[in-house]
Amino acid sequence: MTFEVLVLLILVALAFDFMNGFHDAANSIATVVSTGVLRPLYAVGWAAAFNFIAYFIFETKVAATIGKGIIGPSIVDHYVIFGALVG
Repeated sequence: MTFEVLVLLILVALAFDFMNGFHDAANSIATVVSTGVLRPLYAVGWAAAFNFIAYFIFETKVAATIGKGIIGPSIVDHYVIFGALVG
């Protein structure tokens, strides 16, 4: 894999993560704002804080549990990763 392919893969992964964040944030914030429990500014602050704190509590254990046994690591290459991110 060339350096250019690696850079492109990182850019695609960052774009995917950015777009995925829109959906996650909307799902977690919409309920508390629409019911009037929190104002939008506070809801965004709480969501950001707890998403940050959750990493230190759970680390990557959820992802490891979900991904265990689904695909063999020996067949994963940059083509598979590009396909997963774009798909």
